[in-house]
Amino acid sequence: MSNPFPAAYKAATLGAIESIDLEKVGRVIEIFRQARDEGRGIFICGNGGSAATASHFATEIVKGASYGKAKRFRMMALTDSMSTLTAYSNDVSYDCAFAEQLKNFAEPGDVVLGLSSSGNSPSVLRAIEYANALGCRTIAFTGFDGGKLGPLAELNLHIPVPHTGRSEEAHMVVMHMICYYFMEEEQRA
Repeated sequence: MSNPFPAAYKAATLGAIESIDLEKVGRVIEIFRQARDEGRGIFICGNGGSAATASHFATEIVKGASYGKAKRFRMMALTDSMSTLTAYSNDVSYDCAFAEQLKNFAEPGDVVLGLSSSGNSPSVLRAIEYANALGCRTIAFTGFDGGKLGPLAELNLHIPVPHTGRSEEAHMVVMHMICYYFMEEEQRA
């Protein structure tokens, strides 16, 4: 008898993917396009699996959606400097590790995207709070009930499933929708 878990997990993941609000994905694409066209920065952060998604997202945009193009993205994953993250974590507090980096780099009108399946990661909340106060555009990718992060962001792309893995998987699909729009579809338009 085969193990039924993989089929059940696959079905639940497909359900999470079906819950993606495509209109909101389109709005994120337009925010990114505007940021690129105006030479604004895009900053992204998250913890754990969402930190890996943040790094992956920045790589796809900075290389994949920018290489060989006249208009290039200025995107940075605030998760990528291990020495900066550990310095703030050790010397101050991990809660401020992303917000403090924004104080160095972000300007009004830039875009800050926070990834948090729970919607309650303190370091991501502080980053979005700072970005809002500075006058940045803010986007959240959340799961579960959206937590505190959902209503804090200008745009919340919410995956309404109470499961970290499936939220993160759907966020990864959204990330690729956005990246591949700029890598493939924009050239056809």
